[in-house]
Amino acid sequence: MSKPRYAVYYAPATESALWRFGCSVLGYDALTGEDIPFAVPPGCDPATWPALTEEPRRYGFHATLKAPFELADGRSEEQLRAFARNYAAGLEGVALAGLSVTALGSFIALTPSEPSDALQRLAFALVQAFEPFRAPLAQADRARRLKSPLTPAQHAYLEAYGYPYVGDAFRFHMTLTGALPADRMAGVRQGLETAYAEAFPAGPVGLDRFALFKQEGRAGRFRLLDSYPFG
Repeated sequence: MSKPRYAVYYAPATESALWRFGCSVLGYDALTGEDIPFAVPPGCDPATWPALTEEPRRYGFHATLKAPFELADGRSEEQLRAFARNYAAGLEGVALAGLSVTALGSFIALTPSEPSDALQRLAFALVQAFEPFRAPLAQADRARRLKSPLTPAQHAYLEAYGYPYVGDAFRFHMTLTGALPADRMAGVRQGLETAYAEAFPAGPVGLDRFALFKQEGRAGRFRLLDSYPFG
């Protein structure tokens, strides 16, 4: 039986329009753990939309800050939650110029409209702060990561933090689809751009919290365990 995994994610406040948008695109609310009706973007096929969002639905609407990990020996969920609460109390929020619907390789996500050094610093600080709670990477997980082409720096990050895309390799993104066929990319992106523009006025987005998510077993979905406002 697999052990629970935890992750430190950015997830917007669950009463916010951004949370509702992301959950409805994925058809899953990680707070309740329930499927919800899909908000299929304009021009997209309702019949195929569930399949296009199947992979990100497992994780819930989020941006990864510290990737999923099992707890280190001697560490408990209660200790993790207490540390997260205390750590968040000492943080200041980060204001982003906005979020944009972006194609990243074969999938589509929300990414910052402009680079943010403050966001990069915050993300790496979180990775390092929670490192004492992370169990060493299992060989199967390490082998899976090494199947992707990694730079020497990313390989070093994998060995140090169990995840290659941290530090200067980190890119904040809130995934909205799984891998898309090349001939579907432009249409899906356009539909998501339209839906996002209708849901949000253009303008700054404040990152004012992080969240702990939990996956009971590898076959299950992640649930939102706690959300920790900064300060």
